[in-house]
Amino acid sequence: MIKLCGIPLSNYFNKVRIALLEKDIPHDLDMTAFPSQDPEYLKRSPMGKIPFLETEHGVLVESQVILEYLEDQYPAKPLYPQDAFARARVRETMQVLELHLELVARRLLGAALFGAPASDETKKEVARDLEKGLRAFSTLAKFGPYLAGKDFTMADVAAVMHFPLISLISKNVLGSDVLGGIHQIGDYFKLMRERESVQKVEADRNAAFNALMSSRQQS
Repeated sequence: MIKLCGIPLSNYFNKVRIALLEKDIPHDLDMTAFPSQDPEYLKRSPMGKIPFLETEHGVLVESQVILEYLEDQYPAKPLYPQDAFARARVRETMQVLELHLELVARRLLGAALFGAPASDETKKEVARDLEKGLRAFSTLAKFGPYLAGKDFTMADVAAVMHFPLISLISKNVLGSDVLGGIHQIGDYFKLMRERESVQKVEADRNAAFNALMSSRQQS
């Protein structure tokens, strides 16, 4: 049986977990695998990152690579369209979301969660780049009712984990939710949170986050 390793505080770990649940793939979890540069850990994950997937053939790293493997290895419940262009469009939407929104916002993660200092210059750069990323994302997302149209796809797997972090960071540090201008976002989240996979993963993520905040307050 395959094993997904990482922690439930990681969006990238969580999106792989949602894909596993949506595709009904039997799997084990190691939710204690924190990123590490320990030599023994690097034997499992060469960059010391999470998530990574242990399979009978070896270990795979990088969340997008893992998602592609799961789709190829377990095709019974596809999360990509059959049409080649439609598949490419789903991947394009995911790339824009992760590279030009989530990773941009992540520059201010420490400031948003822990009050770490962030210069005005950095804030301006992040705000500018988020605006550009949101413009590109808005041209791709259909919300019909899912991001790619009528069917739930890997784009939704990623979005349901990344959107809350983008909103949190932009509200806490930049003063307004960068996603607030997307009028479909409320209905979209209501729809997504009806899914059992999302409920399960969000519950574990929230429990881990509350535990982290509690431990920081006590230290």
